[in-house]
Amino acid sequence: MAEPVRRDRRQLLAGLVLFEHLGPREIDELLAATTTRKLDARDTLFRKGDPGDQLFAVVEGRLKAVASGADGREIVFALMEPGETIGEISILDAQPRSASVVALEPTVLLSLHRRDLLPFLERNPRVTIRIAELLARRLRRLSEHVEDSSFLTLASRLARKLLRLKDSFGRSTPEGVRIELRLPQQEIGELVGTSRESINKQLRSWSQQDLVRFEGGYVTILDLRALEAVANLLDG
Repeated sequence: MAEPVRRDRRQLLAGLVLFEHLGPREIDELLAATTTRKLDARDTLFRKGDPGDQLFAVVEGRLKAVASGADGREIVFALMEPGETIGEISILDAQPRSASVVALEPTVLLSLHRRDLLPFLERNPRVTIRIAELLARRLRRLSEHVEDSSFLTLASRLARKLLRLKDSFGRSTPEGVRIELRLPQQEIGELVGTSRESINKQLRSWSQQDLVRFEGGYVTILDLRALEAVANLLDG
């Protein structure tokens, strides 16, 4: 293995929330057990119901966790960026995958097999605590998603999603806050549980009101306070 590649993998492992408190010896132990996996855009990492025997860390690229609704429409639960981990639930409970994960662009991941990770967790219980904390945060986000879908209008759901993306990927510009994450309208619709056509209509309306601008798959929030007001509306 080339030294620059090894160094990149080591830096990624050491920078993950799960492992950031570990020392060089523990990181090297994990590194020895990792393998690399590459995906093309639209490749499936795993499907709901597949055996859950690996933990993945995103090195490059972007993925989405999805499931199908009762009407057959795809629902996106989360987007995964470099530095994030995938598959913690199945690693702990040995049950099948709870959702499908698909690459949105060419992606490189590190993989740790359950048979190698579980003995490591037994020797390093703080990592297990970090996994529990991570899963708790994801459960809160899922609860928010369900509440939004049940009680909010499309405009409010979309406004809340853009504000959450702003918190994670926003960059201040002279015009407003640009979300540095390319999101075609189809993907935005999947994130809020609606069609691309509905997203297009809402974004055009907001563009005319100078609330947001949508160009080339990127959203810029032009009027943050107005969008926050829309996010708190319960009906149209």
